[in-house]
Amino acid sequence: MFLRPAHLACFALALILGPSIYAQDATLDQLLKKLPPPEKLVKSPVQQTLEADPALKDSLGNQIFRATIYHDYNRAVSLSQKLVQRYPKSAASHCLYGVVLMSEHNYRFAEVELKQTIALRRDFAVAYVFLGDAQAYQGHFGEAIATVQTLLKLRPKDAYPLVLLSAIEQRAGRKEEAVQAAKRATVLSPAYVSAWLELALAEKTAGRTEECLRALNSAANLSPDNAYLFEIIGFSYINLDRIAAAIPPLERAAAFRPHTVLVQAQLGFCLMETGRVQAGIDHLHLALQMAPGYSPAWEHLGLAYQKEGEHHDALKAFKRATELQPAYKHAWEHLAEEYRLAGKTADAADAAAHAQSIRPGHVDFIPKRR
Repeated sequence: MFLRPAHLACFALALILGPSIYAQDATLDQLLKKLPPPEKLVKSPVQQTLEADPALKDSLGNQIFRATIYHDYNRAVSLSQKLVQRYPKSAASHCLYGVVLMSEHNYRFAEVELKQTIALRRDFAVAYVFLGDAQAYQGHFGEAIATVQTLLKLRPKDAYPLVLLSAIEQRAGRKEEAVQAAKRATVLSPAYVSAWLELALAEKTAGRTEECLRALNSAANLSPDNAYLFEIIGFSYINLDRIAAAIPPLERAAAFRPHTVLVQAQLGFCLMETGRVQAGIDHLHLALQMAPGYSPAWEHLGLAYQKEGEHHDALKAFKRATELQPAYKHAWEHLAEEYRLAGKTADAADAAAHAQSIRPGHVDFIPKRR
């Protein structure tokens, strides 16, 4: 849940300088869509508290923004330092400088600037978010938790501080506390997708797979066009050996992202395993059209042809899988089986011997035949 350092400065500028600046460049908008923004913190309360800050009207702000867009962080640091020197009493300038320093992984000095921000303006909620991040990145989890708890007192009706608190609790190894913080976020804001995603991650970290899946499904219900979410849900069901349950989310993911190789391959595997063999073959072929070198899809295509009684095609598929990945133990075992069915006993013995020679512990890319 922590914001990625490379994007922190862009994110901070969008928060601090308001919508007029980031509307100038579509690239920033694309970046922000990939981040878990504290939605309620960017609304009018922050803007209202900063309207009178003279640093926001300085051209240096736009220059810093451009430097971060082009990843010129040395220039961004230098310009931010100038902004602070020009406006030493500006909370916004200190906050921006702190976040730019975080982009350079200079968390210790970033923490100093963010604390100065709060000293100048104690209701500056965004500064607490980044200060908590900076402290957590340094492993100062107790301080980070205290920072976020202060933010919670400032913004008791916002869910994002609880999401951030859950992430920090996880990093600190406090698994149950992380779960409880995320649950509080979902209760406070049940339509907040990031809260459900954080709860899913916290439940997974705590070893509760079913609870993780429930949270993921809640997130997916709120984000019905998010193919990535449906992919995760489908793959999770496969890992639990609940193959039939994996099909609907994978079909949903495939509808939105038809050119995703792993989705097509996994969906083909699941359909084949649950008796919809021809449909499974169709999806496996789609996967192999996009990635002809993906050996697990060849193995599962061979299994599908076996089910259909098309042993010649099954033999070719298994042979291709072993050519692409010589250490693929299960493909060699299936190839040996097909050679035996074809009456090629010598080839079957060679394939079986090769399978036996592969060291234990080899991990398949996708689930093997049960």
